[in-house]
Amino acid sequence: MPDNAKQLCFVDTNIWLYAFIEADVQKSARARELLPEIEPIISSQVINEVSVNLLRKAHFAEEQVQQLIESFFAKYPVIEADKAIFLAASNLRQRYSFSYWDSLIVASALQANVEILYSEDMQHGLKVNGQLEIVNPFK
Repeated sequence: MPDNAKQLCFVDTNIWLYAFIEADVQKSARARELLPEIEPIISSQVINEVSVNLLRKAHFAEEQVQQLIESFFAKYPVIEADKAIFLAASNLRQRYSFSYWDSLIVASALQANVEILYSEDMQHGLKVNGQLEIVNPFK
């Protein structure tokens, strides 16, 4: 990878929310610093979760959510949940005891074939299937 190339990484919902909402000053600053340093990949689940939280917590107007959705699809690869992801998520729940929603995030990150999943909600440093590392950027 050239020195100026950014690494493809899957970014979980919580990182996006810190970037959009100033709930925790340090975490928001770190999220805003991280996103331009990488090439984010997201899933339709992340878009769902970010949208509902921005509507509820930040009182976004529907037009703002629509703009955000357009922006996500224009800027980043979006992994859509399909049969393979749901079945992979089920296997991940059995093997790693992830929650239902976390298993879908991890399965989507594996489908995206990235090496890093940025998330605050899962075990920092955990290697999944020997190929995906969960990294809490706030550690």
